[in-house]
Amino acid sequence: MNDYITIERFSKDKLDSLDVFDWPTWQKHVCEFDWEYDSDEQCYIIEGIAEIDTPKGKMTIKKGDFVTFKKGLKCKWSVIEPIKKHYNFL
Repeated sequence: MNDYITIERFSKDKLDSLDVFDWPTWQKHVCEFDWEYDSDEQCYIIEGIAEIDTPKGKMTIKKGDFVTFKKGLKCKWSVIEPIKKHYNFL
């Protein structure tokens, strides 16, 4: 259980109802970087794999995951395969 990150799998109909495919995209090459979330973020992983190291442990996100990052999270991203996502700040 991780209080900072929620990973879910949604049907295409659910993703469409959230307008996910109209959200902006972001991509990153293989690398590591520190990040802090100053607001909640929802994202849908289009491609790639990343490991997110949080105070509650490591979580892996990958293609097809719908991820919610909570405001206040301080973490380290390790992009294992180039990643691309649709994102929305709440």
